[in-house]
Amino acid sequence: MSNLLYDSQRPGSQEISWCPGCGDFAILEVLKKSLENLNKTPQQTAIISGIGQAGKLPHYIHSNGFHTLHGRALPIATGVKGANPELTVVAVGGDGDMYAEGGNHFLHMLRRNPDITVLVHNNQIYGLTKGQGSPTTLEGMKTTTQPRGVTEEPINAMAIAIAQNASFVARSFIGHKELTQDLIEQAVEHKGLAVVEIFQPCVSFNKLNTYAWYKEHCRIIEDHDPSDRAAALALALDTERYPLGILYRSNDKKTYEEQQAAYQRNNTPLWQRKVDQEALRQLLDSKK
Repeated sequence: MSNLLYDSQRPGSQEISWCPGCGDFAILEVLKKSLENLNKTPQQTAIISGIGQAGKLPHYIHSNGFHTLHGRALPIATGVKGANPELTVVAVGGDGDMYAEGGNHFLHMLRRNPDITVLVHNNQIYGLTKGQGSPTTLEGMKTTTQPRGVTEEPINAMAIAIAQNASFVARSFIGHKELTQDLIEQAVEHKGLAVVEIFQPCVSFNKLNTYAWYKEHCRIIEDHDPSDRAAALALALDTERYPLGILYRSNDKKTYEEQQAAYQRNNTPLWQRKVDQEALRQLLDSKK
C-alpha cells in the first residue's frame, strides 16, 4: 500500500506550502498511515476540504479530492457520500472553516449523521489570513484584529456535538501521533458521523498554544465509558486540562444515506444508475 497514497516525489505533485513546524504536516502523515492501515485505496477515498491552511490537504494526498468554498466542506462531503455510499469520505478543515464560516453546516450535519469522518484541525487561530481570532481562540489572547485581547468565550464544539447526539466524538493533540492515528482509524471505521478535533499548533501566528502548552493542558482519558453521554459531556466541558480520546460513541443511529428514499428499495449507488431520459422529459414537460 505504500505507493498508493500521496508521495511528495510523485511527478506533477504539488510542493507543500505549510510553514515549517506546522501541525498540519503530522496530520497529513497520520491520515495517510491510517488509510493505508485500513487498506483504503485512493480510488475508494474522497477527501473534501474548505478554505484555510487545513483546506490545502487534498492537494497533498493521492486520492479523490474536492477543494470547495470556505465553510462548505461538510455539505459537499454529505453529497459525495449520498451519491456513492461505497466511498470512504473524509472532510477536513480548520477551526475557522468548520466552526465559523461552516458553523451552520456543522450543526445540521450533527442532526443528519452522514457516514463521513470530519477532521477539524484546531490551532485556535486563523492561520491562512495571518493571525485573526477564530471561534476557538482563548479569551484574552491578543491577535492581529483583537490587539486588546479576545472578549468572546471560545466555542466548545465537542460539547455541542455530544449535546446534539453525534454518533462519534473524539479529540486528540497531534503531539500524540499514535493516539491521533488510532482515533482516525476508529473514526473511519465507525458507521455514521465521526468528528475528530485535533489540536495542532500554528507556529507562525499563535505563540500561546504551542506544542509545550498543549502537552501541559491536555490529558489522555482512561477508564471512561464512551457510551455514557452524561459523562462524555462532563469531559467535553473540562477546559482546564482538555481530555483526549473518544469522548462519546453511539451505534444506535441510522445514517443519513440509509434514511433517503433513493435507497429504500434500491441499494445501487446513485452514480451507477441510468437516467430514464423519457421519464425525465415527461417530468420537465409537466412543469411547463
